[in-house]
Amino acid sequence: MILAGDIGGTKTNLALYEWTTDRIEPVHTDSFHSADYQALDEIVEEFLGTLPPKTSQDKLPDEVDDGDAETSPQPELPPAPITLTAACFGVAGPVIDNRCRTTNLPWVIDGSELAQRFDIAHVQLLNDLEATAHGLLLLGPEEVVILNAGTPPKKKQALALIAAGTGLGECILYWDGTRYRPMPSEGGHTDFAPNSDSEIELLRHLRGSYLHVSYERIVSGPGLHAVYEYLRDTKKNEPTWLAEKIKVGDPAAEIAQAGLNGQAEIASQALDMFASIYGAEAGNLALKGLTLDGVYVAGGIAPKLLKKLQDGSFMRGFTNKGRYKRLMNQIPVKVVTNDKTALLGAASVAARLALPVPS
Repeated sequence: MILAGDIGGTKTNLALYEWTTDRIEPVHTDSFHSADYQALDEIVEEFLGTLPPKTSQDKLPDEVDDGDAETSPQPELPPAPITLTAACFGVAGPVIDNRCRTTNLPWVIDGSELAQRFDIAHVQLLNDLEATAHGLLLLGPEEVVILNAGTPPKKKQALALIAAGTGLGECILYWDGTRYRPMPSEGGHTDFAPNSDSEIELLRHLRGSYLHVSYERIVSGPGLHAVYEYLRDTKKNEPTWLAEKIKVGDPAAEIAQAGLNGQAEIASQALDMFASIYGAEAGNLALKGLTLDGVYVAGGIAPKLLKKLQDGSFMRGFTNKGRYKRLMNQIPVKVVTNDKTALLGAASVAARLALPVPS
């Protein structure tokens, strides 16, 4: 049995798999609110301690029916002991020497310590976007939505992955002649570069709160709220009903809903600016890696804002690269709709770790 995890600033997803070579569905999954725990160890311990109990229906193949199995009650039995051969966790933060100090949580995660505490032979930590990149390679065509078909080159080059959620993750996958290999990155923390007068004013506004304004300060859930606050403070067009909903609810979700439904002009304006800047940074990443094979947009926000991303504002930001506009139009751009892609990628890595070493 292998254990896979996707450790985010908002939630942590864990799953058990009986994975050997090909992609399969997990045998057990659960999700936890990350901020409710002091460390990942606590979540793993709780997860392993709450596995569904066996019943007497779970008989071994050589057990014989007594003829009354259909009518007799099926008592619950204690969970069978789980032997974990490997584990892999995608973590939102830089992983150095199999150790990570998470960016949006006060946690330090150490792969060696997890292996020792839970008696797991192999534990690998990956940057969360690196884990998502591994999962990306296993997705089917029904798990992505095309924003730009493009015209990729016949000879494989590279792929890019960008994902906004609680933060902003980025990754480049290079082709080694046999398969794509992900390279971890913290590119979401690079300096925000405005592309219009309005974006210049947004940067000035954010510098009132942050000495360093990164793309993550804008292209993320908290970032959408920050864009909205800039518009609120400069345009003075916030409706009272929306202000009240933002105060008691999830700000990004309330702004997104109001904008997508056309209920408030300020929310629509915030989504326009957000999508354009998201597209611009996706284009920046594509240029830096010359990822002509395509750019994938993943994370928790993209599927929820799919309607907005499809209206052209994202692709206008993506292709607005001056003399390179024609090249940008040739790059395929796709939105990942499977919200468990990082978990899938972590599971695929754990499965490889669990394989016996060739003699």
